[in-house]
Amino acid sequence: MLINPSSQPFVQLAIKIISAIIFSFVAGPIAIFLAKKLGAIDIPGSAVHKKHAAPTPLAGGLVLFLALPILATIFHLWDNPAISWLFLATGIIFIFGMWDDTHGLSAPQKFTGQVIASIIVIASGTSVRFLESFHVALPALLIVGLDWAITIFWLVGISNAFNLIDSMDGLVAGLATISSAFFTFASLASGQAELAQITAILFGISIGLYFYNNLPARFFLGDSGTQTLGFLLATIAILYTPPHLPQGSTWFLPILVLGVPIFDTTLVVVSRLRRHKPVFQADLAHTYHRLVKLGMTPIVAVLTIQLAALLLCCAALIAMLLTAQIASLLFVAVVLLGVSSIVFLEKAVKIES
Repeated sequence: MLINPSSQPFVQLAIKIISAIIFSFVAGPIAIFLAKKLGAIDIPGSAVHKKHAAPTPLAGGLVLFLALPILATIFHLWDNPAISWLFLATGIIFIFGMWDDTHGLSAPQKFTGQVIASIIVIASGTSVRFLESFHVALPALLIVGLDWAITIFWLVGISNAFNLIDSMDGLVAGLATISSAFFTFASLASGQAELAQITAILFGISIGLYFYNNLPARFFLGDSGTQTLGFLLATIAILYTPPHLPQGSTWFLPILVLGVPIFDTTLVVVSRLRRHKPVFQADLAHTYHRLVKLGMTPIVAVLTIQLAALLLCCAALIAMLLTAQIASLLFVAVVLLGVSSIVFLEKAVKIES
């Protein structure tokens, strides 16, 4: 697990991170210009949760679209077929997200794009191997089918979770920065050098996105930004398979690393179902809104959520050092804490129906 900062792989990753930061900073003004030309503008008051003061460009996805292909070309990442397929699938997510930012899409239309992208990932040979790893006594064909179904559920679910939790400036960009930093460190430590290159680039771009999206936001991420970040991180989580650690200690690591968006989505879905509201109807039931109603300032609420994400990443790192049984107990404890937090927030903060 120890990494020498002076080692060649570490230096190469540092170069990629710095390059990604620079490219995202340069791409920011270009993305803002393009978003305005395309009509990707978030209008204040267009929904109950849109309380910003002035029309704001939805340029986050465009930054990713501009920076990722260029950086992949510079660092010869296209030579890896798995990465090429990943970028192709991510491109589908971006296109549907940009379409939603400019013209608006229904929930089924959004799901269509996400499922298509997920199928592309599976077709490239990347999928969850959860059931196979635990040697479940089922026919091989059924196990493969269930693995594919879990893969689609995971990719679509995390893509939407990042979209749903985007309720305040800097929130999602900060979460993406924390998650990609963990995957960069963990991939390098586990010897997955090519995966570490992708996560390092995403880490650098996320830092740039955080600069532009942090309060006061120069642009919003939009569906094209949040869904693209979520899809990338969800796929990276599947690709992260440390060979030297037991499956029993690693299968839940992605759930911990991406636990905050998962928690927020669960909270919102439970809340809306309890209030007999459509699951995809926007409201103020998110974690951020509840923390503000409890008395936190917007900045403190965002930092609290990001601190929770950082602590979950630390829990994931600790789990990697434990036996499978103790690591599983740690995961169960985190899940119980999450359930208790949902119950508390549901009781402590009343959401208007």
